[in-house]
Amino acid sequence: MQIYKNIDNDSGVRGFEMDPTSIIVWFDGTSKSYTYSHQSAGQSNVEHMKKLAIAGEGLNAFINTHVKYKYVR
Repeated sequence: MQIYKNIDNDSGVRGFEMDPTSIIVWFDGTSKSYTYSHQSAGQSNVEHMKKLAIAGEGLNAFINTHVKYKYVR
């Protein structure tokens, strides 16, 4: 797991991992991971989430607004 930078210090995201077709996200306060895949959340959303994860800013807000429940089940 790569630690999320959390530049503004206001995110619930603790860390993430990426592969070519998905991003796995860990949130503060839980040991469960959430996998967002091209199939479950849409390719453009996942690729945008990857950019936000690397930047360390805006990932939690994007998840809550656009893909909150679109993780792989």
